[in-house]
Amino acid sequence: MMLTRAQIDRTVAAALEEDAPWGDVTSAYLIPAESVATADLVARQTGVFSGGEVFAAAFRLTDPAIEVRLHVEDGEFFPAGTRLASVTGPARAVLTAERVALNFTQRMSGIATLTNLYVAEVAHTGARIADTRKTTPGLRAFERHAVRSGGGHNHRYSLSDAVMAKDNHLAVLTRDGSSVTMALEAAIARLPHTTHVEVEVDRLDQIPAVLAAGIGTIMLDNFSIDDLRTGVALIAGRATIEASGGVTLDSVRAIAETGVDVISVGALTHSAGALDLGLDLRIDT
Repeated sequence: MMLTRAQIDRTVAAALEEDAPWGDVTSAYLIPAESVATADLVARQTGVFSGGEVFAAAFRLTDPAIEVRLHVEDGEFFPAGTRLASVTGPARAVLTAERVALNFTQRMSGIATLTNLYVAEVAHTGARIADTRKTTPGLRAFERHAVRSGGGHNHRYSLSDAVMAKDNHLAVLTRDGSSVTMALEAAIARLPHTTHVEVEVDRLDQIPAVLAAGIGTIMLDNFSIDDLRTGVALIAGRATIEASGGVTLDSVRAIAETGVDVISVGALTHSAGALDLGLDLRIDT
């Protein structure tokens, strides 16, 4: 998984500061300092877990005296009613960290669960489900980790990772009258040999010029099912084929069956709902 301890701590610390910039006045004034709490993270609905280390970090960074035990691993399926984790420690600190811990875990588990549904739909087709850059600003690593937890794959992490030429890029690239093939070849010649190049097309007649430039991946954007089949036959294994644009759970199977290699789905991160998880707490002393 892509999450590191440094990424988790940096982002979770910022969320804790946002939620309690001058402390938790409710817990400070209502909860005795000596009180100890035990809490269980319980699934209110069925899903796929993600964000265990993030959940634990919210408590650890609030008070190192809090002990968190994870009972399921990221990527593990669970039925409603499952105890996913348990927390024990100073009651004030447990209550202070509760909402941030839940917000992250509910969001990440929601993404993992939705991703898992897409992955299940394309089973045995050879197509992989991938995310996009349509992530919450500042939370990309968390949300993409959740996609991996759900069995999906990650697209390029950022604009720095690969060349991906879309229609506006191509319009600028050919403004001097160069053909698409020549312009792409000239650009590739300036790139390090390790840099992957992907080009987006939205019509079948654009494919031959892109293929002629030796592009590694061709994205067929918002193609009909019939045009996807035609595009796959035209490319004939000479490039990795990605399908994108308006993909839903209802359409993803038919898209996969056209023979594409990758299906990128923005909805995995921009439209996933939070999974219903609750923290059932009791005061021990």
